[in-house]
Amino acid sequence: MTEQEIFTKIKDILADNFEVSKDKITEETNFTTDLDADSIDLVEFILQLEDEFGAEISDEDAEKIKTVGDAVSYIASHQN
Repeated sequence: MTEQEIFTKIKDILADNFEVSKDKITEETNFTTDLDADSIDLVEFILQLEDEFGAEISDEDAEKIKTVGDAVSYIASHQN
């Protein structure tokens, strides 16, 4: 799966969860400052990433995922 395909799927997940327009989501979008996500939102988002992409994301790695671009890069580098 390409980074663009990953980005598109992540935008879909975020648009559903945070009631934000897909065209407002960029790779620089920060989950806490731009989407006002709290820790519960972030845990749910990480679980959705694991389900959607079949990736296992450790708590340590999850803490490093701050932006959409971080999530895309992580998934791209940890694909099965």
